[in-house]
Amino acid sequence: MKPIAKFAVSALVAAASFISLPATGQDLPTNKPRGNWNTVINEVDGGHVLGNPDAEARLVEFMSYTCSHCAEFTKTGESAIKLLYVPSGKVSYEVRHLIRDPVDLTAALAAQCGAPDKFFANHTALLMKYPDWMAKARSMTQAQMARWNFGSFAARSQAIASDLDFYEIMETRGYSRIQLDDCLKDETRARAIAAQSQADAAKYGLRGTPTFIMGGETLDAHDWPRLQPYLDALYDK
Repeated sequence: MKPIAKFAVSALVAAASFISLPATGQDLPTNKPRGNWNTVINEVDGGHVLGNPDAEARLVEFMSYTCSHCAEFTKTGESAIKLLYVPSGKVSYEVRHLIRDPVDLTAALAAQCGAPDKFFANHTALLMKYPDWMAKARSMTQAQMARWNFGSFAARSQAIASDLDFYEIMETRGYSRIQLDDCLKDETRARAIAAQSQADAAKYGLRGTPTFIMGGETLDAHDWPRLQPYLDALYDK
């Protein structure tokens, strides 16, 4: 679990495929109905919810795009949740952003680009490429750092997206450069994302990512092997 850095919203805004299923836990109890809930996506209070809006259990993941553990969870647990638990209608899956720095904020703007029903595929595409773009972020030059921290908000976010290949990633999702630029320069949305992140961190006492909450309870789980038993227990009732 990666700790959450503290920040001020104003300072933050000013600073600028295929997933294979895990080997275990692939069997959903046959006595539970399955439907098309894994195609239902709603945006609620700054988060994106996949599945039955009236599900008995809402699993909420608080994540950061610059968190390696969050990227790993995308590979190991996200597909199982989407394909094996959400379709039952008993579990919904919500993703909420925790923003650490300008890279996080830029990635969140890219993930939220377009209609709400595009979010989860955008989100997954960015995290599946995490090792590639994070390696570039860690080796940024002084010139890149200057581009990321000076100039207009749009110029800073576009510089980050360009240097970390977010344009190429989003192109695979069908976005043109102009479409992504429209999202990256949306400072009003950026401020809303950052403010919601701070509010969530304060409300839930969040200390790191990923953090999972279900039924109002913070789960003692920060990876798929520890999270899966909580979901399986719902079907033992």
